[in-house]
Amino acid sequence: MLERLSTPAVPAPRWNAPASGLAVASFAGRLHGPLPMSARILLIDDDTRLTTMVGDYLRAAGYVVVTAGSLGAGRELLAREVFDLLLLDLMLPDGDGLDLTRELRAQPRTRALPLLMLTARGEPMDRILGLELGADDYLGKPFEPRELLARVKALLRRAAPQGGDEALRFGRLEIDPGAREVRIDGEPRELTSYQFDLLMVMAHSPGRVLSRDQIMDALKGHPLEAFDRSIDVHVSRIRAAIEDDPKNPRRILTVRGAGYVFARKQDGEGA
Repeated sequence: MLERLSTPAVPAPRWNAPASGLAVASFAGRLHGPLPMSARILLIDDDTRLTTMVGDYLRAAGYVVVTAGSLGAGRELLAREVFDLLLLDLMLPDGDGLDLTRELRAQPRTRALPLLMLTARGEPMDRILGLELGADDYLGKPFEPRELLARVKALLRRAAPQGGDEALRFGRLEIDPGAREVRIDGEPRELTSYQFDLLMVMAHSPGRVLSRDQIMDALKGHPLEAFDRSIDVHVSRIRAAIEDDPKNPRRILTVRGAGYVFARKQDGEGA
């Protein structure tokens, strides 16, 4: 039987028990309605019951969903098709989803592909490792379908082109919202979609100390769990991409006990 949310007005399934795919799809359609444009989502998970329910739910919300039950099948689909988002289980019969995450971030074609990890692992370090390897977000099993949909929408929204925005320049650093590209001395630097948006949040408030909660609010993401330092992980990856010496950063500074500040003047500006 399906468990239900505590809110009595809108019952919803929690995906850790069998359910009718038709019922899940009907619920999603009533709650969210169809979307005007269909993003393509690849779901790699060996739990056929879960993939059926997730697939039906997201299709009813307006997305095109393709599923794969193994890393091998997922790799083949990624090689021959284009997707807008990847939902990736960490524990698969033929390998670890972290290995695929590492591979995707090493390839120019899939480097910026929004990636949401699905994991039943309870250790924070597993999630931190996934974020360090380039995942944009994670969701622990079991999960509420509405939370999954909210995170999918957030990742796709952040990855959507923001045409018309002018590039931001700070010394040798250039942040181009239209191309969603970060460059140092004209050379592109590698960031995930989530990391790019995190950098944009800080760059729009140069010289201002931003707490982790303020950054998450600006990103319209989920609240940080008490033990989760995902912002710190992403900032570390951004520093590795844009700082001359990541261990002695000059662009993104840590204010102990308060948060982070994006330097207003960089590379000797105003000196």
